[in-house]
Amino acid sequence: MNVIIPILVCLCGGLGASARYVCDSYIKAAWCKDFPMSTFVINVVAGLLAGIVAGLYVHSTISGSARLLLATGFLGGFSTFSTMMNESVTALRAGKSAVFAGYMAVSIIVPVTAVAFGYWIVP
Repeated sequence: MNVIIPILVCLCGGLGASARYVCDSYIKAAWCKDFPMSTFVINVVAGLLAGIVAGLYVHSTISGSARLLLATGFLGGFSTFSTMMNESVTALRAGKSAVFAGYMAVSIIVPVTAVAFGYWIVP
């Protein structure tokens, strides 16, 4: 394995985490309801982009190294499954059962659908 690839994956992960922080800040400033919209939007966008990256890789449009940098690095840092789980438990503990149930359902179904759509739209 090329020694530089793990370092570049880490750097791309940092860029993805920084992008998540910026997006999260803007969405939270505009959305002041119980539903954790920022994490949801970020995970849907990450799913769509992951599907596109997968499609590009399968069609040999990008290399395996580019796929690692984009999917594992950038999108790994950008998406946030652990935050979604924490927000779900927080809603449940606060007695917001409807928010919990709705958030869990859409946070599993919609990002997976976005991955499939992203894969599908790659020619």
